[in-house]
Amino acid sequence: MSMMMDMMQSMPKNDVGMDMTMMQECIEACSAAAQAATMCADACAGMDGMGRCASMDANVADVATTTMRMMMRPAGYDMDSMRSMLTACIAMGSVSAKECRMHADTQDHCRICAMASEAMVTACERAMSSMASMK
Repeated sequence: MSMMMDMMQSMPKNDVGMDMTMMQECIEACSAAAQAATMCADACAGMDGMGRCASMDANVADVATTTMRMMMRPAGYDMDSMRSMLTACIAMGSVSAKECRMHADTQDHCRICAMASEAMVTACERAMSSMASMK
């Protein structure tokens, strides 16, 4: 069991309306995407013609970090807000992954960032699905 799952299970019991395993996967995927996107943005910032990629990466990092932090505070969950944040992660992660994929053949940091963003999109979609099934 991961430290994150141990921590989540130690929290006061609240009906968060989301499968805890899916929630853990989403938190971890958001964290990985935020880290990869921050590093990719830094690498792209100094390269000619990579400004759009750097800006999109910065946006992914911000959205992923905010969503992750909201998920780590289940006592304050509002399901409509959480759905909106997950939707934002899916949207931003998708467009950023698409942008990074355009450079993935020549830039390893873009390839890795695209993979992390795609994994976050999948995890967010699964978390949203678990919310719908727990109604």
